[in-house]
Amino acid sequence: MKNPKFRSIVQALFIFCGILLLSTSIAFPQTEVKKTISADYNQVKGKTNRFFSEVVGAGRAGEGLRADWQRDLKIVHEECGFKYIRFHGLLHDEMGVYSEDKKGNPVYNFQYIDAVFDKILDFGMKPFVEIGFMPVGLKSNDKTIFWWKGNISPPNNYDKWNKLITALVRHWTERYGENEVRQWYFEIWNEPNLEYFFSGTQADYFKLYENTAKAVKSVSPQFRVGGPATAGRGWISETIDFAAKNNVPLDFITTHDYGVNGIGFDENGRQKLFLDTSPYAIIAGVKEVRGKIKTSPLPNLPLHYTEWSSSYSHLDPVHDSYISAPYILSRLKGSEGFADSLSYWTFTDIFEEGGPVQTPFHGGFGMINFQGLRKPSFYAYQFLNRLGGDELKSNDSDSWITKSENGVQVLFWNYTPPKTEESNQIFYKKDIPTKDYGKVNVKIDNLPNGNYSVEIYKIGYLINDVYTDFLKLGSPVNLSREQVKQLAERNSGKPIETSILKTKVKSNQTFIKEIQLRENDVYFINLKRFSVRKD
Repeated sequence: MKNPKFRSIVQALFIFCGILLLSTSIAFPQTEVKKTISADYNQVKGKTNRFFSEVVGAGRAGEGLRADWQRDLKIVHEECGFKYIRFHGLLHDEMGVYSEDKKGNPVYNFQYIDAVFDKILDFGMKPFVEIGFMPVGLKSNDKTIFWWKGNISPPNNYDKWNKLITALVRHWTERYGENEVRQWYFEIWNEPNLEYFFSGTQADYFKLYENTAKAVKSVSPQFRVGGPATAGRGWISETIDFAAKNNVPLDFITTHDYGVNGIGFDENGRQKLFLDTSPYAIIAGVKEVRGKIKTSPLPNLPLHYTEWSSSYSHLDPVHDSYISAPYILSRLKGSEGFADSLSYWTFTDIFEEGGPVQTPFHGGFGMINFQGLRKPSFYAYQFLNRLGGDELKSNDSDSWITKSENGVQVLFWNYTPPKTEESNQIFYKKDIPTKDYGKVNVKIDNLPNGNYSVEIYKIGYLINDVYTDFLKLGSPVNLSREQVKQLAERNSGKPIETSILKTKVKSNQTFIKEIQLRENDVYFINLKRFSVRKD
């Protein structure tokens, strides 16, 4: 190149192009492929562990008489696959279970309990029976909890208490058959290690447990009893040691945990709670309890977490946020293989521990709000329920990849805890836009030859994110019927993308799909094989 002027122009052009390429890579990092989620159709890890849908929680038995409560239960059973339902207040006086005549003789009335249990069984579910709280006729003091005033005292007469439990369990056996009741669980009390749930000591609880367990077993030794149903994983070793030393029936262990830090209420009476953003929140506790069981005198006891979620407050907006979906999935994935069930608390916002529901979205525990609108947490469990029967070996810990007789299912997510110093009660009441994470390649090797429908579903910011839509409406105290309809339609869980995959080769092939992932997105890809009619 002999012309120096031309040479300088070319050099300047190369420099400009280099700067342009560099600036492009800095400005658009989302174009990078962050990771590849891969599995081989022929490499099976084992049967899909469905511990996540074994049990789900609800507020109290009396709410089970309501048509809208029953509506929501039917939905979560059919769409999320939950098998058992657990709730408080079985023996509360609103259920009319126990009274005494003028001579002090017990009078039993099981009609309201029958109405609730009949409906549960009609839906195809089973009760995870929590025995409590204390009927007023058997109370030993006046201490209560919740708006509906559940009495938390030990019984004033253990002979009458034991006869009540025996009569109730015998009634169930006669009504539903012993083979049916053998499939139930009987859990004794709720969180007795907290003074506002049980007014007695640990020794008092063990006495209550022993009497109740033996009363249940007197009807059939095959019926399953367990506890201690403690808050924060308490009294595990003590309960096992007590049962082993005293030959007391104990068929399973139950406890509770919530992924939240902070104080219940500040000096002004406001809750001040913070999401536990530790990578091992919930997970570490599950593993710890399993370890205690393994090193105990009864090392093979099943472990059921009969309450868990992101927060123990029914006024915590983290429950409504889209961030709850990947939070749930990440905690469940890390707990797989260590717990026999983790019961999400709760399936519905029809829940009155603090009194009647005040607003459509108030931070309620439920996966479905008072108006029947489905939260991101609902869709997380719906996606889990759509997994196939065989889990495939995957290279990615933030995913479940399964196969069924007619296809492959891929569930994956990004969980990025928000960085904030604000409490949940402040931070999650805001519109919280997400950020780009990067491209993800989903790759399935050895997909059998055939024709497939490809459906892609998503949860994330403004996608099946009814709470953010509610915030954009101005957070009305009351929703009109038209607003409820519009919110339901916008958050219906329908696929965001559908297509047809046709294989033209006789041998197996590789499926690859590129996904632009955002922080706290959840994706479910369903590859469903179908046959083509030859007319």
